[in-house]
Amino acid sequence: MFWGEHVVPRLTDVALGTADVRALRERAVSRARGEVVELGSGSGPTLPLYPDAVTSVRAVEPSAVARRLAARRVAAARVPVEHVGLDGADLPLPDASADTVVSTFTLCTIADVERALREVRRVLRPDGRFLFLEHGLSPDPRTARWQHRLDGLQQRLFAGCHLTRPIDALVRDAGLAITDLSHDRLRGPGPMSYLYLGAATP
Repeated sequence: MFWGEHVVPRLTDVALGTADVRALRERAVSRARGEVVELGSGSGPTLPLYPDAVTSVRAVEPSAVARRLAARRVAAARVPVEHVGLDGADLPLPDASADTVVSTFTLCTIADVERALREVRRVLRPDGRFLFLEHGLSPDPRTARWQHRLDGLQQRLFAGCHLTRPIDALVRDAGLAITDLSHDRLRGPGPMSYLYLGAATP
């Protein structure tokens, strides 16, 4: 669909390109190291933020437009960046092949998010780490009610983006152990702004 393929990636690049979001992304990836797999790499906003401990990035991104938008950041990246797949739920990578898997504002849109998180666990090395920054279901009942009301509209307008996913529960249900978890909020409407920032191990 034209809207989802051509418009949403550009909207996302702008809406999630603010200084506030950049600071959150930097916090999320600060502990990345070694060989990184990045789910939903989009236009590449995390690439300039990876610490020196990162040696390579294998990017997974379904949108051709987003991959084109990322070309400048890929070319400027300090480490090699390779696009390796289109679907986080079907990673074309061997078992235990990544030191770090990163997901920022991605788990909301993967259709089979449960399978994607199982894939995260599969490709992580035993001492690896999953780093995530995601928006999702708020613990505030009033906000959560609005999230459920608006979820269908959000999916139609933003290429399958869900407002009601309980990110921490999904991560744990995939067999990953959350080692730390904090919450923050984006500026803007409450139903879209509740954030999960954390790390998990296989």
